[in-house]
Amino acid sequence: MGINLTNFLSSKSKNTKMIDFQDLDHVDGLSISVVSANLYKDLRDDLSLFYFRDGANYASLYTQSKIVSENIKWNLNQKPKKIFSLVINTRNANAFTGKKGYESLKKLAELTAQLLKKKQEEDEDNPKKIDPTNIIFGCTGTIGEIFPYEKIANAIPNLISKIKYTQNKFLWMKAALAIMTTDTKPKLAMEECKIGNEIVKIYGIAKGSGMIYPNMATTLVYIFTDATLTNDILAKLLKKNIENTFNAISCDGDTSTNDMATIFATNQVKNFQVKSVNDSKIKNFDKALNNVLLNLAKRVVSDGEGASKFISINVSKCKNDTDAKTIAFSVANSPLVKTAIAGEDPNWGRVIMAIGKAGPKINLNKLSIRFGDIKIVEGGKLDQRYDEKLTANYMKSENIEINIEIFTGKKNFTAYTMDLTKEYVKINADYRS
Repeated sequence: MGINLTNFLSSKSKNTKMIDFQDLDHVDGLSISVVSANLYKDLRDDLSLFYFRDGANYASLYTQSKIVSENIKWNLNQKPKKIFSLVINTRNANAFTGKKGYESLKKLAELTAQLLKKKQEEDEDNPKKIDPTNIIFGCTGTIGEIFPYEKIANAIPNLISKIKYTQNKFLWMKAALAIMTTDTKPKLAMEECKIGNEIVKIYGIAKGSGMIYPNMATTLVYIFTDATLTNDILAKLLKKNIENTFNAISCDGDTSTNDMATIFATNQVKNFQVKSVNDSKIKNFDKALNNVLLNLAKRVVSDGEGASKFISINVSKCKNDTDAKTIAFSVANSPLVKTAIAGEDPNWGRVIMAIGKAGPKINLNKLSIRFGDIKIVEGGKLDQRYDEKLTANYMKSENIEINIEIFTGKKNFTAYTMDLTKEYVKINADYRS
């Protein structure tokens, strides 16, 4: 199963190259390496390294689950001004592994720092001091299994020896493939924009297919820019732009223990010094970052486990942002709504149900519901011109829009989700086999 992305991945940004897979090239200050640590039965790349030769400024958002993976605990405990390396493994989440899982990461950080320091001394005129605290981790895979420390430790020397100082579209694709689990497609996105008079790049990769419902960001998301931006500015930009992108998606209503979104700035482009996110010179970057995040977020939803349809739920005219978001996700996370859409059944009564159970106040005398441009409910009543056959035909589309007007205010929110199919059950019944 799969969804054609070209129908909904669009942007008005002048410099957006919006094709199915964009041709990401080189980001100064970044190096990439991808190898197999034999974490899967079938030989595939499963260990990735993103290396910042001069260090990178950064900011992260993490899952708000009360049970978090050991790599997130490690990342939160390290508070360096710069990051020198991000190491990502698949197949194992390193979640619910306790002290042993955490200590494994500590040893891997020490090993990675040692080998990167050696590489610095060999390759650089002015080698940098690299400490284990300058290394952060991304982990994804099965929760509760013993972390494969030995396999990963044995692969680290090869990982570092294969560092590529120059990227191209094939290396980016290789990296995006290496972080996948149940994903069927890699997720990549890019934008170029200006900060002041200087052109900067924003590149991103993500993984995610199941256990997708946000409480910060969802899945693994990594953004790279060659711009010069402080940790504080990056943090504010990420938090602001996560809300209508990765905080607006749900595949199955479940939040992972490993959710992580991080942005890195290599500071290679000496652009205008940004001191505030409200500075007019950062507006283009702000918009471009949102484009990249939304592009990746939509790709995650479109590749949701078993997905056959991409669904946008647009809720408008609400009293406040919270009400709009609550109603949107009540519809998006309803198994009854999702299964009806999977069956191409225009069962709008299920949408009524999901709106009603959400909690926020509704102006029932004015409530409006449309599927695409087809009016279903108008003025709190079934529209007199409602055509069941026309609506049923619309439900055959890959991309479904549900438009809801509440009439209690002026606030709006859009949630993105997928349908619930038999394939979803099959995938998750056999997840560990």
